[in-house]
Amino acid sequence: MKSRSSRSAWLLSCAMLAASFHVTAQKRKGKDKDKAAPSAEVKADTTSKKPEPPKLKKYSEVITKDMVTSKGFITVHSKEDEYFFEVPFSLMGKDILIVNRVAEASVDMRNGIWGLVGDDIGQGVYRFERGRGNKLFLRRISFTEYTGDSTKPMYASVQKNNLQAIAAVFPIAAYNEDSSAAVLNMKEFLESDNDILYFSKQAFKDRAGMGAQQNDRSYIKYVHPYTTNLEVRAFKTYSAGRNPTSSNYSVELNSSMVLLPESPVRPRLQDKRVGFFSVSHRDFDAHPQGVTNATYAIRWRLEPKPEDVEKYKRGELVEPVKPIVFYIDPVTPKKWVPYLIQGVNDWKVAFERAGFKNAIYAREAPSREEDSTWSLEDARHSAIVYRPSIIANAMGPSVTDPRSGEILESHVFWYHNVMSLLQKWYFVQCAAVDTGARKLVLDDKLMGELIRFVSSHEVGHALGLAHNFGSSSTVPVENLRNKAWVEKYGHTPSIMDYARFNYVAQPEDNISRAGLFPRINDYDKWAIEWGYKWRPDFKDEWEEQKALTAIVTDSLKNKRLWFGNEMEPLDPRSQNEDLGDDAVKASTYGIMNLKRIIKHLGEWTNEPEKDATNMREMLSTLFNQYATYVGHVMKIVGGQYHYEKIGSQPGPVYEAVDYKRQKEAMTFLDKEFFTIPEWLNEKSLMERIPDKFGIDLTDMYRSAMNGMLNRMRLTAMLAAQYDDKVANTYTVEELLQDMDKSIFKELYAGKSISFYRRNLQKIYINKLLDMVYPNDDNELMFSAMNQMYTYYQTDMSDALKAALMKAQQLIARYQADPRLDKESQRHLKELNIKIRKMGEKDLRY
Repeated sequence: MKSRSSRSAWLLSCAMLAASFHVTAQKRKGKDKDKAAPSAEVKADTTSKKPEPPKLKKYSEVITKDMVTSKGFITVHSKEDEYFFEVPFSLMGKDILIVNRVAEASVDMRNGIWGLVGDDIGQGVYRFERGRGNKLFLRRISFTEYTGDSTKPMYASVQKNNLQAIAAVFPIAAYNEDSSAAVLNMKEFLESDNDILYFSKQAFKDRAGMGAQQNDRSYIKYVHPYTTNLEVRAFKTYSAGRNPTSSNYSVELNSSMVLLPESPVRPRLQDKRVGFFSVSHRDFDAHPQGVTNATYAIRWRLEPKPEDVEKYKRGELVEPVKPIVFYIDPVTPKKWVPYLIQGVNDWKVAFERAGFKNAIYAREAPSREEDSTWSLEDARHSAIVYRPSIIANAMGPSVTDPRSGEILESHVFWYHNVMSLLQKWYFVQCAAVDTGARKLVLDDKLMGELIRFVSSHEVGHALGLAHNFGSSSTVPVENLRNKAWVEKYGHTPSIMDYARFNYVAQPEDNISRAGLFPRINDYDKWAIEWGYKWRPDFKDEWEEQKALTAIVTDSLKNKRLWFGNEMEPLDPRSQNEDLGDDAVKASTYGIMNLKRIIKHLGEWTNEPEKDATNMREMLSTLFNQYATYVGHVMKIVGGQYHYEKIGSQPGPVYEAVDYKRQKEAMTFLDKEFFTIPEWLNEKSLMERIPDKFGIDLTDMYRSAMNGMLNRMRLTAMLAAQYDDKVANTYTVEELLQDMDKSIFKELYAGKSISFYRRNLQKIYINKLLDMVYPNDDNELMFSAMNQMYTYYQTDMSDALKAALMKAQQLIARYQADPRLDKESQRHLKELNIKIRKMGEKDLRY
């Protein structure tokens, strides 16, 4: 018989699974029966009983006969404002994506492009889990870190360091008849203002100025379960919060609970030389001696039907198991529906390159009579959502499976006012060559074709494609004036470029709209083939990546397939709104057309029954177009080509733009920009437009100066200057000398300075002063943005100060020159005083 001491230890270890040091201590006591008895605390633990869980009601007591039952992957029982979810235990541990959207919006919640139907207000992945007692937990799942091999020691370590948070706890109200599911009373959860089903972040509500939920004015409209998803529609009223324009907001919110595939699609590892959006996580399996980021291109799941697999492998076109379908929002004006549909269907030819026919198409949403359960907010449906908004925009976001990058659905947002933007773009870029553009209201057929092109561009984003800002730079400028060539091949190889229309074409070229409009082209078809061709012969994504990498390397021998990242800060080939391989030539042609258009702008925009408001807006658009052309050339100065390469590709990754091209750019800027473009001051327009805000050359010069004397640009020039592999470099010193000669050319000629030129000189001197004598706030800002250098630690500071001192000497010499008028003399005197005072005040010099 065991002693009292050893018996207590044995009972304690069995009942409570005590920690190992307690067990060791009790074993030691069992060997020495004369030791003291356990403490009173231990005695109490050994005699206490586990609390019994509360008894549950019977299923029939909770789910009564007067309830309405709707079956789905979660069965829903409802009566008036009560909702019970019957959650099967087979669902435990499975991934559920919850996507929340605005279903009906309040006009007072607008904030820029946000605050309209379809806005994503939160999404996340969750799992149900059996909790302690009669409870179910809902855990929020993070995919930031990943390891998939459960046989390796690292797997357990990663799991321990990635404990998933419990987002909600649900008491079980009853079990179903065969105990295969738990019944949960969801009334309180659905009606609350929780961050799982509704606004996932306070920032979303803050953006609209929303305060607390008003419970007495909020309710659940319906809950609809389906085979793989469940839809919750809630009417919510919020106080106005920090927004003084309204006392409260009422909105309708939709939450989609989507059961993710048990087997995620095989991911496709990103290749930066092909422009796809991506998802990523830290992967502890991929690197043999460390950790790496696994980055997956986002794509829809396209696979051949089982009976067509062999046909597909033989290269025959087959239909996918599940095509990509976009529904057109029922509220879309009927005359634009065919063009939006065609913009989607145009992608069919690209998917044929990937081996699939009828892989993508658009159709009108079913009417209530055809399908009463169809909803635009249902996460199973992709749609082009028409938004009644003053915002002139369109966008193509998508919802993805974070485990694999699989696109699950997309809502392409089409803002009504984007048509005004299309009309303005087409007017200032093509009115010189297309008579149909010479009006404020375009014919429906022309506007429809413009809508079609933008629809294709935004659907491209919904397919996973990123902007390709470098595509148009692969086309020789002179080809853009060749009627036969440009109408056959298009003015850019990618519709994902921001190469709106062919502004290079001149009136005498007689180029039709086929040579003016963008289209789905060579790069787009190649990128879709890379992303969507089904490749089942590889064992995993890493083996597949090796083959795809070789394919991309070989394919890029064709320059038309080059991808230029939109985030390139210094590469002049990657720019928005530009055309051709020579920005100087292309911008020269563009300006020639603007000079033609501005002479007729008053005639083409005149509205006899209205004032000059629309005329002013069109003139402002023309000014902006001119500034865009100048900006394209400006990016050449101090430019740096970036070649995205893998290890097997030889040659440099970064390379300075050659000296000759940079000098040509400076010559252009001197002629077309720093010399006042008097042609913009069209008298027939200016005398009719009282409000010239937004069409001021001074603002344009201020923006240009900040761009020219940009710290990143000058740093890149310094790096090239001291690279012994660069034979002939355009230096910072030469740039400043060229700017000095151009900006102060009147002084070198002994002439008076005009109004705009005086403003330009003020802007230039102020910019130099800011850079040579930065205040503490400026220095902190620059240090935060660019941590490569500070002004005081490189030769940049010396070059800038030398340029400032040279300008001061020139200004001092001519400030009293009798050949200059009084305005010019006073202007120079003030500049001289300002430079001197700044130098005296700065103690660092």
